[in-house]
Amino acid sequence: MAYLIIDAGNTRVKVFVFEGDKQVFAEVVSSDDLEKKILKNFKKFKIKRVLLSSVGGLQEKIVEIIGEKSEVICLSHKTTVPFINKYGTPETLGVDRIALMSAASVQYPNENVLVVDAGTCVTFDFLNSDNEYLGGAISPGLQMRYKALHEFTEKLPFLEFENPEILIGNGTKSSIHSGVVNGFVAEVEGIINQYVKQYPNLTVVLTGGDMIYLSKRLKNSIFANPNFLMEGLHAILKYEIQ
Repeated sequence: MAYLIIDAGNTRVKVFVFEGDKQVFAEVVSSDDLEKKILKNFKKFKIKRVLLSSVGGLQEKIVEIIGEKSEVICLSHKTTVPFINKYGTPETLGVDRIALMSAASVQYPNENVLVVDAGTCVTFDFLNSDNEYLGGAISPGLQMRYKALHEFTEKLPFLEFENPEILIGNGTKSSIHSGVVNGFVAEVEGIINQYVKQYPNLTVVLTGGDMIYLSKRLKNSIFANPNFLMEGLHAILKYEIQ
């Protein structure tokens, strides 16, 4: 039997198929191609159950099609997960953060774990050694920072990411790159250091689309895992069917 996972983020939709613990299909698809891709997977694999994780939202038509073909779990704060959720407002907790904490719980049991997800936003989520999720922080991601400088000023241009080679920008563009990227790295490293002071034996996991920009710059000892969210979704699915 196979299991289908659909991860609809802010900018992309990822589709995964697992047979047991083995990943047999993975693809990033556009919203326009999602229905076609899902139907193709139902024809190719004997899908028993589907886990839907949606940050950006899925069309009702897609949800209906899946519901007609398989049992569906729509990830939410009510879903059974492998950790103890002590977030003050669990109904507002993003499903991406739930998935990340599920991966941390399963992969690093009895450890203090900080997961830094560098995507549209950069999120910091902390799971203690008692398997309790306490919360974390949310901050603007790289692209959001570039966009904000352009949209909230009269003359600053909108720039695409560029790794600055110098600290002191000698022009507007180089100054923006230095401010955005170096500031971003300093913020992440500074927050990690604050956690390390409270929890010296801290495990830090870095994931998300902008992970590659951070992993080479951070001085802290971290585990870089671009698939951590997907692994968390798979962990939730396995936990649900136990």
